[in-house]
Parts: sequence; C-alpha cells; structure tokens
Amino acid sequence: MLNNEHITLFLVLLPIVAFLYSSVGHGGASGYLALMALFSFAPDTMKPTALLLNLFVAAISFYYYYRGGFFNKRLFLSFAVASIPLAFLGGTVALDASIYKKTLAVLLVFAILKMLNVFGKEKSYIRKVKIWQGLIVGGAIGFFSGLIGIGGGIILTPIILILHWGKMKEAAAVSALFIWVNSAAGLIGQVSSGVRLEKESFILVAIALIGGTLGGYLGSKKINNKNLRYILAFVLVLASFKLFFT
Repeated sequence: MLNNEHITLFLVLLPIVAFLYSSVGHGGASGYLALMALFSFAPDTMKPTALLLNLFVAAISFYYYYRGGFFNKRLFLSFAVASIPLAFLGGTVALDASIYKKTLAVLLVFAILKMLNVFGKEKSYIRKVKIWQGLIVGGAIGFFSGLIGIGGGIILTPIILILHWGKMKEAAAVSALFIWVNSAAGLIGQVSSGVRLEKESFILVAIALIGGTLGGYLGSKKINNKNLRYILAFVLVLASFKLFFT
C-alpha cells in the first residue's frame, strides 16, 4: 500500500480529509475512498482500510460531540438497531470491481453536497422518528455501508436534517456513533469472509488521527472552514469522475 508512487502527497492529504470530516461528526470513509481512488489503490484494500480509519476518526469525533452534550441516545438507537446486523451482512458481500467503483462514484455525490453545506440548514421544530422509519432508514444505510466500505453518516446526517429529526450538532453526534458501529460491523463482516487488513493500514490510522482529533475538537465548538470544504468538494468531484469513467 505504501509503495504507491505518490504516497507522500497521499499522506499529506489524509489528515486534512480526516480533519474536515470529523469537524462535522463523520469518520471520513467516503473521503478516504475518494483519495485512494485518485491514487489508484487496489479496490480490495480500499474497503477494509476505509472502515478501519473510520473506527478511529469517528470515535474521536463522537467523544467531543458527546462531551458537548449533543448526543441523543433515542435518535441513535432508532437507526442502529437495524443498521448493525445489516452492515455486517453487507460486509460479507463482494462486489465486482467495476460495479463497486461506479456505486462509490454515485455515493460521493452525497459527500460533495454535504461539504458544500447543501444540507446545512436546521429547523426550529423537531419531529420524533417513528419505529418503522428508523428501522427502514437504519437498515438500508447499514447494508449499503458494509457493502461499500463506509459508515453511513454521510447519508444519515442529510436525512436527519431534511426530515427534521434532529438539529445540526445533534445529527453530527448521532452520525459519529452510527458510523462507528456500522464500520465495526462491516469490518467484522469483511474479515469473516476472508478479507485481510494490511499492516500499513495502521500507519494510515495514526496519520489520520492527527487531523481527526483536531477536527472533532474544533467542530464540536465553533469553526469556519468553508474554503477548505470547497477544496475537498473539488477533490471528491475529481474522484467521482475517475471512478465512474475508468
């Protein structure tokens, strides 16, 4: 993995991506996958590596948002009950490389819209999530998360905000833990089906944690990183095009 021709640039960009995602309560898997796609990493190493990075960065992000008092346990459980077993199931499924790349390319559209703050507006009134809504939404996102190698927060956060199920930082806190449990379940599913983690992945974890820790701390308080988000959105667009047309 570290024998990539442009690995130095990759290692510089990795903590920046972790910083931006953790600042909004995400683990960053879609960003890591986008980077790995741009740097031509092998598809069979992308999914487990992204989920492993997610575990650590999302945990840091959740810690700071939880300390800030933004975590809503009931809202989290509404989605997690169905998402965890289905994320494990999705992790056991191996997609054809071509289908995987195109699916990931479409998924990155959600990440791009999130970074452009399209889903950033919160409403003053909040609705309670009905049991059947949480099971359907959580289960669908969970399976897709394990299948692609993400935590699902990049999809869950917009849904929470659009349907008025929670406010911005509340959605970030819930998404952070949602990402963690889905990433763990998806990774266990992959390992149980024979996928192996490369030792170099843990080096990437250490580097990503630098940005993730800072992003989680500042994001749970107050931070304006509009310009950096625009840059990341541009990188995600490039990755999406590369995945879809190669």
